[in-house]
Order: sequence, then C-alpha cells, then structure tokens
Amino acid sequence: MINLSIVIPCFNESESLQALVKNFSKKLNRKDVELILVNNGSNDSSNSKLLNLKKNYSFLKTIKLKRNIGYGNGILQGLKKAKGNFIAWTHADLQTDPYDAIIGFQKYKKELSPKTFIKGSRLKRPLKDIFFTIGMSIFESILLKKFLWDINAQPNIIHKNFFNTLNKIPLDFSFDLFFYYNAKKRKLKIFRFPVKYPKRKFGLSHWNTDFKNKMKFIKRTIKYSFQLKKSYK
Repeated sequence: MINLSIVIPCFNESESLQALVKNFSKKLNRKDVELILVNNGSNDSSNSKLLNLKKNYSFLKTIKLKRNIGYGNGILQGLKKAKGNFIAWTHADLQTDPYDAIIGFQKYKKELSPKTFIKGSRLKRPLKDIFFTIGMSIFESILLKKFLWDINAQPNIIHKNFFNTLNKIPLDFSFDLFFYYNAKKRKLKIFRFPVKYPKRKFGLSHWNTDFKNKMKFIKRTIKYSFQLKKSYK
C-alpha cells in the first residue's frame, strides 16, 4: 500500500534527474512511498533519462506530457495518478530535496489527517529572494485576508480527500498559492518545517533568471490573486 506519493514536474531537467533519483534512493527507508516524475513537455533528453531510471528503481513512476502548458499542470497530472492517501509535490532542480517530503510526513505523522497541510519553509536563501518573498507575502496576506508566508516554499503535502474537493486549479506558477490559500480558507491545520535551499547545480530557473522575467512573474501572480479573491466572494 502506498501512503505517500511525491510528484515532481520536470521541464528540461535532464542534467539533474540522475542525481535526484539516486540521492532519494539512498535515503529512502520505507516501502510505502512512490516518486512520480512528470516529463512536462521537455525538449531535451529528459524522456530517455527517465525511462532508464525507471528500469532501476521500483519506487519510481514516470509520466510523459507532450507539451508544457504550465508548471501547475505538470504537478496536477502527477497528482491525478498518485496512489497515496497523502500526496506531495516539490521541484526537480536539486534546490529542494525530494526527501524533504518524507521528513515532513514523518515529523507530523501523529497529526496526519485529511485536515492537515504540511509545507516547507526555506532557509539560507539569497537576500534579494528573501526581500521578494517578504513583499509578495505581505501583498497576498493583505489582499486575500489570510496570513500567507513563503508561498512557493517546497515541499507541499496534503491528503487526497482535500485535493479531490478542489476545482479550477491553476495550471501555472499560481498553483502553490491556490493550494496554500485554500488550506487557510478551509481552516486546515498547517504545519511548517525548515528546509535547506542550496544553489541550483544544473541549468537555469525557468522564471527567476533576471529582473524582467521576475517582473513578469509578479504581474501574473498579482493578476491571478485578484481573480482568486473574486472567485471566493
């Protein structure tokens, strides 16, 4: 029986996949966990890497999407295929450790229920990123009238029952905000735990590359935040 499913969307992350799965395997000490890597429309060698990895690791499942229509969609398609009662998601860039999901799951095992929401809280980040997080957290908290901090921190762990009650799930980077806000609105018991956030080892961020792209991200997030507020009036 699978108790925890961990979903990771992968878009052109071929360089990090081998290390990601290998490191996860070394730490894995339980058999009720599945790792689902979603090839989110990659145009590099990710698909062949994933197929080879799948042959060697029994806990690993893979999903291939023909095209990338958003970060959130990659996670969503993985969550739909997850077999665990609890489902989690995180990133593939090695800045977040997939095993953090198991740490959070084990840390709060006595409190686990359909009304539980577990989320990481990032440590040792660049100062400029901390200022960005503070600014967005203040804006979202005031606009949505819920205290929302470090919204894009990973991992996120929820019960499948909570997931099944949600609709109109965004398919882009608003995905994390949507789930965090709904957890607050529905008064789930939220637990935060510290996670390390080292520098990216391979490739480049798909949005946090320069000031221009960061501003685009902020504008899209602000626009969606007003839509989210309006949808719950």
